[in-house]
Amino acid sequence: MEAYYAGIDLGGTNIAIGIVTGEGRIVSSTVRKTNAPRPAEDLCDDMAQGVRQAAEQAGLAVESLQWIGIGTPGMVDPDLGLIRYSNNLDLWQAPIRALLEERLHKPVYMDNDASAATFGEAMAGAGKGFRDVIMVTLGTGVGGGIVIDGKIYRGFRHAGGELGHNCMIYKGLHCTCGLDGCMEMYCSVTALIRQTREAMQANPQSKMWELTQGSLEKVSGRTSFDAARQGDPVAQQVVDQYVDYLGYGISGLINIFVPEVLIVGGGISREGEALIRPVNDYVARHCYSRDLKPRTKICAAQLGNDAGVIGAALLGKMSGANAYDR
Repeated sequence: MEAYYAGIDLGGTNIAIGIVTGEGRIVSSTVRKTNAPRPAEDLCDDMAQGVRQAAEQAGLAVESLQWIGIGTPGMVDPDLGLIRYSNNLDLWQAPIRALLEERLHKPVYMDNDASAATFGEAMAGAGKGFRDVIMVTLGTGVGGGIVIDGKIYRGFRHAGGELGHNCMIYKGLHCTCGLDGCMEMYCSVTALIRQTREAMQANPQSKMWELTQGSLEKVSGRTSFDAARQGDPVAQQVVDQYVDYLGYGISGLINIFVPEVLIVGGGISREGEALIRPVNDYVARHCYSRDLKPRTKICAAQLGNDAGVIGAALLGKMSGANAYDR
């Protein structure tokens, strides 16, 4: 009989809930508004109702589920089942695991949302079949996670894996975290938008002005890539500089961890080979282990927005001796 698990991706705006097979296939799903801030008890009421709804859609009883997994933003203590602090949810020392187990009477596992998404890609996406996987997600900021020997690496006091705040440029741009030169300030989509606007202001003849209807406010992470495909040399310079920044940051991560696979996620990963190929080329030239064969595989994420739900649902697999046992 096939086993089923519930996965919850608890976001600042939405709560995505899915019923997932052991192979990482979502068989039913539902989405609810987070409506934060509100008490943890109210959030858990909503999550429990969502799990029941998704299970009913899949033709399953909640009692037949193996467990429930949650990926949540903020500082998480998976051992104690606490959200220690989440500014997005305005929660402090919230006993989410106990509250949800009380409502559903099933074991609950939890982790940081970026780590859960990385675990999803490692188990059922671009990293499937590999033991050591890193994912870097490029969005408003730079996030991601680390999987070593099939398990999420959390670091001391579960505070590890903050890839976006790896300081890669000495006395570089000041980051919102309070440090200078963070990877987030050069490799996020926010950073790419800033770099694009600066290039447009310095080059009024750039095709990027036409693509944005003459408005800097309409610049997106796609603007420079779209204009570069149309032959705009200024846009190509923006793309090349961004690739160099990203390749530089990724090379540093590979030098430390040498994973089998490094996955690039976030909306900009949809650029596919237009992004991945030049990053691969940069790393092949600059990574310390560049002469070793085979090298770390760099690829785009495969699961998209489903990674968080799938990874959360499969978190319980890390509790055994082998996270890949099914």
